[in-house]
Amino acid sequence: MRRLLVLCYFFPPHGGGGVHRVLGFTRHLPDHGWDCSVVCAGESDYWITDERLRARVSPRTEVVRVPGGSPLSAWLKLRRRDRGRRPEHAFGLLRRLSDFWLIPDPYVTWAGRCRAAGARLLRRGRFDAMLSTSPPDRVHLAASSLRERFALPLVADFRDPWMGLYHRPPPTAWHAARQAALERRVLRTADLVTTATRAHARDLEARSEARPRRVAHIPNGFEPHGADAAPEAGVADAAPEPGDGKFLIVFTGTLAKMPEANVFLEALHELLARRPEARRRLRAKLAGPYETGYADRAVALGLTPGIVEFLGSLAYDAARELQRRADLLVLWKMERMDATVPGKLYEYLDSGRPVLAALGDGDEAAALLERAGGACVPPGARAALAEAIERRYLEWRHSGRAPSRRPEWLEALTRARLAAQLAAELDRVCADGAAERPMPGAGA
Repeated sequence: MRRLLVLCYFFPPHGGGGVHRVLGFTRHLPDHGWDCSVVCAGESDYWITDERLRARVSPRTEVVRVPGGSPLSAWLKLRRRDRGRRPEHAFGLLRRLSDFWLIPDPYVTWAGRCRAAGARLLRRGRFDAMLSTSPPDRVHLAASSLRERFALPLVADFRDPWMGLYHRPPPTAWHAARQAALERRVLRTADLVTTATRAHARDLEARSEARPRRVAHIPNGFEPHGADAAPEAGVADAAPEPGDGKFLIVFTGTLAKMPEANVFLEALHELLARRPEARRRLRAKLAGPYETGYADRAVALGLTPGIVEFLGSLAYDAARELQRRADLLVLWKMERMDATVPGKLYEYLDSGRPVLAALGDGDEAAALLERAGGACVPPGARAALAEAIERRYLEWRHSGRAPSRRPEWLEALTRARLAAQLAAELDRVCADGAAERPMPGAGA
């Protein structure tokens, strides 16, 4: 067996979308000849937790925790009651301050500790390759330093493009130049760069400057529902059973920096204004951690209590079960994240339920959804969104619950299949590295 050193911030019992890609890799890589050691944040150093995810960690995976060292972990020590929800204005201010003073992101101290922990493991001398996965982007800089020090092949995995250049615009030209320079360092150091979307891979391959040695697209994919875990106890209380007389709209995921969530709430308000009878039959459940401004907007529009419910953080299995009970799943993305495909989209398609998304033309996520028979409206198009929801609602009134349809081609995107793809890439990186190293005694 070969061994992979993985550097990441998010790992169970953390919850949220940032966990599942690396969890899937480490869970299935042993089946393809790669055991893993993971260096990650402390158990309580994220605002989303899901204790049930511990059971999905491979017993062959070594986990080394590096607690503290980030503003988020310090905040959580002071405000433990805020887990699963956080004040929008306070975190908006913290983001702006960190964008100005902490480059590339607020995880500077934690990344230093992560680098030191990785060095201790590498001094054992039994690792064949290293993988770092972002965000946070600072983890790639820690891995790059270790690559330069220990000459171990490095895979830099980008779940999202470099955050400080794309998702969170730099406050000044100097900040933009600094962020770009740090990104170039990572791209030049890595033996392989992997991306979660084709759009990001194409962008990196098209560069004339700081083009990576090699780029591979490995989608986020999904873990088939119920593959190894029973539904969360009590999840029946989270949503009505099909056929109980309610048209159920569901969103699962983190609600932060998503303007389209407010557009959705306004579209519901518009629909209910012209179809008052739907107030008795239509329910929307938004499951996942959220910034409180969205709940405040729902109250202002008269949607809560009664129509819209913010469930807060659910266990992963409970969220998947809720998806399967929906009459309509809704999807939108964080602002300035055009080159991303939300991980929840694969889960939505696995559920087989109808999906309606606010996505622009040419968006990779939109193309994937339309291939599966889903529907899209342009971002910000409140009236079009209201009309699309109304059509689904009227079809439900007339014909009842729509049948579930899961695309056959989705099977190629399970995390087990994608881990096999990553294992092949790791084997290639190791083979290329061995070919580049001189044989003992060469040149004597």
